[in-house]
Amino acid sequence: MPSVVIIGGGISGLSAAYHLAKAGIASTLIERRPRLGGVIHTESVEGCVIEAGPDSFLSAKPAALELIHELGLGGEIIGSNDHLRVTYVRRKGRLTPLPDGLMLMVPTRILPMVTTRLVSWPTKVRMGLECLRRPSASPREDRSVADFIRDHYGQEAVDYLAEPLLSGVYGGDPEQLSISSVLTLFAEMETKYGSLTRGVLAARRRAPPGGKKAPLFQTLKAGLGSLIRALDQAASPHVRVITDSAEAIERRGGRFSVRLAGGELEADSVVLACQAYEAGELTGALDPELARLLASVPYNSSITVSLGYDRDSFDGPQNGFGFLVPKRERRRLVACTWVGTKFPYRVPEDKVMLRCFLGGTAEETDEELVDQIRQELREIMGLAATPSFSRVSRWPRSMAQYTVGHQRRVEAIQARLKPIAGLYLAGNAYTGIGVPDCARMGKQTAEAIIASATSRR
Repeated sequence: MPSVVIIGGGISGLSAAYHLAKAGIASTLIERRPRLGGVIHTESVEGCVIEAGPDSFLSAKPAALELIHELGLGGEIIGSNDHLRVTYVRRKGRLTPLPDGLMLMVPTRILPMVTTRLVSWPTKVRMGLECLRRPSASPREDRSVADFIRDHYGQEAVDYLAEPLLSGVYGGDPEQLSISSVLTLFAEMETKYGSLTRGVLAARRRAPPGGKKAPLFQTLKAGLGSLIRALDQAASPHVRVITDSAEAIERRGGRFSVRLAGGELEADSVVLACQAYEAGELTGALDPELARLLASVPYNSSITVSLGYDRDSFDGPQNGFGFLVPKRERRRLVACTWVGTKFPYRVPEDKVMLRCFLGGTAEETDEELVDQIRQELREIMGLAATPSFSRVSRWPRSMAQYTVGHQRRVEAIQARLKPIAGLYLAGNAYTGIGVPDCARMGKQTAEAIIASATSRR
């Protein structure tokens, strides 16, 4: 059996370790933090389930659900309360609901768009006329999400639909993000139909009739930390976890030598399930151009602030999933989730919890940051109550940015990687940023290692 070293104990690395363990292949997992899970971290405070990182995953992507069922956690799956799903966008100081029928920023229903105050009449007319758009005679080059949406619906749709929606998910700037990598389906619809609205409606007509529609978001009752614990336990007979920092990787006689802060390991295969810039630092001796390409993947930082309140004292609204703040009207707060409305089992009856998302980093102390967010919440939603607890989680350089040309960069990375037999990449820097994407990449990496081992027998 091959010896395998996995660098990075987030969901990608753990997924790879688990699937290797299922095949009876042992691995050594290197994680510099004192805990596993990467940005997935769950704690409970006053009966509230607090997610420091991601709080859920998209139901439409199957890899996370498949993994959860494999681990015997199927009974713990919960869905978002989609019958209560209203998302607001701040416009001119007011919280205005996103109109019904939007697929991200693509309108599919006439009346909600006609009556919304979120965009002006010129934009509404342009959105209606977009249905007449025809496919381009020649393929379009990759371009920014902002350029793409501007082309179809105008600048106002960028400012009050695309930018706030994508900032909450990717923590990025639509002027930089790649349409081909971030909204691949929309790019394909443009090629086939010309009109995004016609493309979305055609996709809905092709959907199988009947059956219960899955909720938009799913998660686990006790938080996504349950998935990390289950992966760790399931893989543990075949996985040795070392809390240490990897410093470099070299080739020695057809094998890899992984230098750690506290020693050295040899392996037949190495999985880099860390951030791309960290992978770049590790691979300089193997291939300087590969290292340069990995280091070129940009990352943004983020902060989550969870605030818990006694229900009796809470004096703000909760009639929906939460709100988004567009860049045009933003100070620090990017988005806020009303947790108890979005998900069941998260908040006891006598509590209310808000989950606030901030882009970038902050020099302020946790207490100063909480005070700033409370002031913004007072202005935006009239909330004057004092929280009974707060938790601040900082994630420096954690969100990979799929900027224009990302697909070409990934193809170049894969081309440089191919001659280095036994070296693999997994993580949110390549073909998807969410929990299902990372679980999928971990599994695919394990399958590649297993196939390679089988072919050598």
